[in-house]
Amino acid sequence: MIRQAGLLAPVLALFIAFFCAPALAAPQYPTLTGRVVDDAHVLTPQVQADLTAKLAALEQSTSRQLVVVTLPSLNGQEIDDYGVGLLRAWGIGQKGINNGAVFIIVPSEHKTRIEVGYGLEGILTDALSGVILREAVLPKFRAGDIPGGVTAGTDALIAQLSADPSTAEAKVAAAEQAQATPTRRMNPIGGIIPLIFLFFIITSIFRGGFGGGMGMLLPMMFLSGGSRGGWGGGGGGFGGGGGFSGGGGMGGGGGASGGW
Repeated sequence: MIRQAGLLAPVLALFIAFFCAPALAAPQYPTLTGRVVDDAHVLTPQVQADLTAKLAALEQSTSRQLVVVTLPSLNGQEIDDYGVGLLRAWGIGQKGINNGAVFIIVPSEHKTRIEVGYGLEGILTDALSGVILREAVLPKFRAGDIPGGVTAGTDALIAQLSADPSTAEAKVAAAEQAQATPTRRMNPIGGIIPLIFLFFIITSIFRGGFGGGMGMLLPMMFLSGGSRGGWGGGGGGFGGGGGFSGGGGMGGGGGASGGW
């Protein structure tokens, strides 16, 4: 029994570290107060008003929703994961269509991302999102012009989302030809440690380290945890000022990230 308890202790420690700690450190998202959420306080009132008018016109003419958000910090989160969660928490895009996107800028960390809902992945591909960041946004950010980069990126996104189908498809094709769709990088540590955890479980099972149903329970919990696609969609956007509303927000991580 003492030997079995010794085997169980490291497994439980790893289980708590990988499944309980992330839940306790869930990301906190800002309140969706408008089509432009300037939590980093880098945009003038005039720039915010101009962007808001353009974004409202985009939705009125196409039903597609785009929100621009600046953040003071990601609080240790990866911007790719944060983008998926923010899109869903805010419910950007129409319910059942998910035709929404979020343009995220974090000046203090020199990071930016275009997060795309499922309904726009065909018109706003990973490759095209990357082109927009590299050509319209990052040069201005590197020059210290944050408002200019935000405006240029927003204008480029609106142009694509409001273009006629043939023009939009041509831009997508050109982006795909110029740049292969980026492959998501996997965290090597995040891949190795779960394998070690699984090794402990399997070893303990064969050695009789887990009694009763625990031997089957932990592998099942391991396999079912941490799936990005398992998050629920957002319930809505914001009402009142401007009549903007959400209800969509489902996305699988489409888009692109950049840094300067």
